[in-house]
Amino acid sequence: MGTVLRRIAPVFVTTDLARALRHYQRLGFQVEAYEDADYYGYAGRDEIELHIAKVEDLDCRTTTSCAYLWVDDADALHAEWVAAGVDGRLHPPRPTEYGLTEGAHCDPDGNLIRFGSPALPPRARR
Repeated sequence: MGTVLRRIAPVFVTTDLARALRHYQRLGFQVEAYEDADYYGYAGRDEIELHIAKVEDLDCRTTTSCAYLWVDDADALHAEWVAAGVDGRLHPPRPTEYGLTEGAHCDPDGNLIRFGSPALPPRARR
């Protein structure tokens, strides 16, 4: 056996660290800049940690940073994030053919968070 992998923290990019940290704070994350720097920060919620790095030039149409969140209730998270009224794009959860209910949020810098939870059986959806 090799070394055990313990956790992962995706690094999202932004041209404005303060704006990005405010964005994720409105989504319910605890945020902080790295030692009061304007080039790197962190956003954490429950067991999830995102790193946010400032870059000088960014085209949000071609940003490829992405993370997938497994959550208890994709519909509840979507409702919470709609209520937060943040910028970016938010796609409502939909049932999938592979047994999950999945939604997505793309932040103003083009970073994508897809999220999903086990789909409820038809009887439980009522």
